[in-house]
Amino acid sequence: MSFFVTRPDLSPASSLHRRACGPVAEFYGQKGSDWDNNGLDGWLDVWWSSHASDIAANSRGFAGAFGEWAIGNPDWSCRDDGSTDDCDFNACNNVVLNAKGNETRQAYYTMESINRLHTYFTGLSQAFQTASIATALSKDSWATTFYKDKDVKSVTALKEVLNAATAVVGVTAAFAGLASAGVGAAAGAASALFAGAVGAAIPLIGNHQDDTFQKSADLGGILGQIVLEAMKGFISANNVLMHGDSFEDTGDIRAYLKDGLFLDFGGIDKVQVINKMNAMLVGNAVNALYRTQKVFIMGGGACGDNQGIGGGPQDRAICRDDKTWYLYWWEEPGGIILKKHRYGWTSAPLGSDKLGQGDFAGVTVADIINSSLDAYTAAKYSYSADTAAARAQDALKSGWGNPGAAGASWEGVFTIPVCDVGWAVTGDIADKQYILQPLGKDYRPHWCGPLCSGDVQTTQDFIGAANMANFQSPRFACDEDPPY
Repeated sequence: MSFFVTRPDLSPASSLHRRACGPVAEFYGQKGSDWDNNGLDGWLDVWWSSHASDIAANSRGFAGAFGEWAIGNPDWSCRDDGSTDDCDFNACNNVVLNAKGNETRQAYYTMESINRLHTYFTGLSQAFQTASIATALSKDSWATTFYKDKDVKSVTALKEVLNAATAVVGVTAAFAGLASAGVGAAAGAASALFAGAVGAAIPLIGNHQDDTFQKSADLGGILGQIVLEAMKGFISANNVLMHGDSFEDTGDIRAYLKDGLFLDFGGIDKVQVINKMNAMLVGNAVNALYRTQKVFIMGGGACGDNQGIGGGPQDRAICRDDKTWYLYWWEEPGGIILKKHRYGWTSAPLGSDKLGQGDFAGVTVADIINSSLDAYTAAKYSYSADTAAARAQDALKSGWGNPGAAGASWEGVFTIPVCDVGWAVTGDIADKQYILQPLGKDYRPHWCGPLCSGDVQTTQDFIGAANMANFQSPRFACDEDPPY
């Protein structure tokens, strides 16, 4: 004979647990959509207005006033000040919470969201302390990997990376918050996360604008320091919002709780957050170096080529929307060379063979092309750091993209000049069979007309953006002088 003892199911979902915890247990297992489905934004606005005097009277501000009202704890502060329990709460069998009647659900959802927003800020701070930030940019050899000349001549371009760093910090902060929500599901809150982080980072960038790059490896240390300093901004953001004040003109805590972004927030994947940030920082740095050279993207013909406009290097190409795009570098000769090579030739951009592996595993040739194509579509050859910040925030606010999830392929991480020569398949331009060429000293493209989109002004803008103004090589073999 055997005896089996059946243990009671005391999991949060069980009926025994629900009976023991009181009415609030009916609302366990919440989802982000439950916030909007139950009108929490409007409810919280009403609560805020009717309890304004309580918020003002409590030394802990909003969190303290809400904690007293919802769970009977006026010391509930959710500050980031070293305490490990000032944001804890136990909803189960809480007499005050369970006595809220029709407002028990709203009180519980708001408490959970506040608690998880606090978890987000502390997790972000911890993620930004990771020592691996920008390590690839802290090695003496990284810049010369992507730049032909001596390191000392390249470092002036690296200061441009600082201008882009604010947007990267903002994108990373929003990405960390969107870990458990689809883009657009909580666009208002995601936009606030981005703007708040950018607001915290801007003065940090200013503090480093006059830093002297003795060598390019200094960039990694400077960027790492900026990111670590941004951590302090997140601590400040948490404390300001929990008190009920507005942070960096993004609004008070209601803007961050909006649409239930944090109602079921499961925490930050710190490794993924840092990997995405590193990829974007490295991408910006490589882009800054490539933009000082004759690096460009050309294509627009059908995938597979064979359309009479030549063909490019397949290992530096992508097929996108049924069009092929190639990444090139027009290499100029140095030293004693054969006469036929005096005008240079098309090569793979320096360091592009190192991408997708090792220190540069988070950036690929496909990222460079995709990011640059999107930047070109958005702003042609005028995509700046300000454009990047505005477009990233709009993507989050309007819900049309998640920059952090895209990483280095996100629009504007790279802004390599693009020339669409697809029109030439049916258009009239001399020597068009030589527009696209493979790589190597024995190949030199012929650009004998309004190359880009069949338009003279666009071609002139491309030539300028690609550092080819007054450059004779692509026009040398033309019977007539091209109009660029």
